[in-house]
Amino acid sequence: MEQARPASLASSDTVRVTNPGGSSPFVLTCDHASNFLPAEFGTLGLAAEDLSRHIAWDPGALPVARRMAEALDATLVETRISRLVIDCNRPLDAPDLVPPVSETTAIPGNTGLSDKQRAARVALSWQPFHAAIEEIVDGRLARGQETRLVSVHSFTPVYKGRNRPWHIGIIHDEDRRLASPLIDALKRLAGVTVGVNEPYSPADRVYFTLERHARSRGLPCAMIEIRNDEIAGETGQRKWADLLTGIFSDLEPQEAGHARSHSVGKSVQSAS
Repeated sequence: MEQARPASLASSDTVRVTNPGGSSPFVLTCDHASNFLPAEFGTLGLAAEDLSRHIAWDPGALPVARRMAEALDATLVETRISRLVIDCNRPLDAPDLVPPVSETTAIPGNTGLSDKQRAARVALSWQPFHAAIEEIVDGRLARGQETRLVSVHSFTPVYKGRNRPWHIGIIHDEDRRLASPLIDALKRLAGVTVGVNEPYSPADRVYFTLERHARSRGLPCAMIEIRNDEIAGETGQRKWADLLTGIFSDLEPQEAGHARSHSVGKSVQSAS
């Protein structure tokens, strides 16, 4: 768990923006950066060990995103509240916005919430996170600054008994301007198994942040998923951050005319 912060957090404390004036064309988001639960939520009825699992956050994703942002001079927007409280990478009408079950684990503290309680969670974390991204992107576009959005996540090596062989996955919809050159660069790395819309795809409802802030504005975007055993420690975090930084430093999106292709495939029930 992160070091405890005050029990009742002001909205400004539930999202962190690093390097808002970054010169890079990339704006990074880390939608599931923290497993922190404010004291008023207790443990949501979970055992303490559950709060370090993937159901509470994306382990390893934030250190990778922070190192990338620093190296690229990119802006980073991160959540500071566990997705068990509210999932910032879901639309407001999603059934798992406040998940009653995550993977196979029931979340007792998320059942039977009133409309007022749900609205309070939206105001606590979801709204400030998306407002921060909107402010950053709108400001960049008003200045004529090239902008590409990338969200950084991690995933479990095994999900409901299914092994996941990919070291890294790139998630995209029909706009492949950023995803295709990124996938091509990753596939040139020796010993790296790359998932294309694996282990998730937009059909799994995991693409919301990019849909809201990039696709709605016609901006190139992609979602990165790194298998969390690859980034469980500092060595792996540094390795993947440096690999991705090197790729991103030379990455140029394809022309818009090459962005359209066949519809995006599979759908599974999973959390990202």
